Amino acid sequence: MAAQLIDGKVLAQQVRDRLAQESAELLAKKGIVPGLATILVGDDPASHVYVKNKQKACEMAGIYVDDHKLPASTSQAELLALIEKKNADPKIHGILVQLPLPKHIDSKVILEAVSPLKDADGFHPYNFGRLVEGHPVFEACTPKGVIKMIESSGVSIEGKRAVVVGRSNIVGKPLALMLLQRNATVTICHSKTKDLPAVCREADLLLVAIGKAKFVTADMVREGAVVIDVGTNKTPEGKLCGDVDFESVRQKAGWISPVPGGVGPMTIAMLLENTVESAKRAAGLK
Repeated sequence: MAAQLIDGKVLAQQVRDRLAQESAELLAKKGIVPGLATILVGDDPASHVYVKNKQKACEMAGIYVDDHKLPASTSQAELLALIEKKNADPKIHGILVQLPLPKHIDSKVILEAVSPLKDADGFHPYNFGRLVEGHPVFEACTPKGVIKMIESSGVSIEGKRAVVVGRSNIVGKPLALMLLQRNATVTICHSKTKDLPAVCREADLLLVAIGKAKFVTADMVREGAVVIDVGTNKTPEGKLCGDVDFESVRQKAGWISPVPGGVGPMTIAMLLENTVESAKRAAGLK
């Protein structure tokens, strides 16, 4: 029997509906509109699409968008000055700097310049450290979305064997920490892992984020496992696909997320959730 689908679009819509209600209450009680500053440097077409999608989602959730599109020639000093201005602006509760940045700008310096209290992406070392400690302020959006997707299946994370394939600072490491805090037994795999298929087959929860198209096949998946595909790749025909071979794995898994329409919409929904939570904190409601 084919796996049940974890539909990220449906879940993201539910999150947006809830946030729209919370934003309306925040305005009624405190006169505050949650505000997100979006900063895009250069003319990368994919980045423009991502930012546009995020802005559209913000509007649906009652979040004010403070949009900044800067030329590729923008200096690091100019970008830092803008971030400093947004850090000090009480109308702004979240700051999103869209990556990648032009080569002459050090993204590490830029991300660390964002106030940890407005770090809606959850990338700041302070927030990563808080996550390690078990007291996060902002959780990184993609892993946070993955957790919500697992929870939506009704499968309890506690006591499960979770295998995270990929160890990036943006997905793999924070996701492993979030699973650990929810009492899963976690294994992180990477390019040097020996007998990766055997390790993957031990997983009740298999979370894949390595950036290799259709890398995980049915023979690597335990019968009935929850499989969340974080990858976004393009086939030679130009179609989007994930890191999991969806058609073969869905015959074996218990639950599976699609690409597109899985983790992507949930990542944006968690960016909105972080922004609204930040506005609530600023209003003294959290």
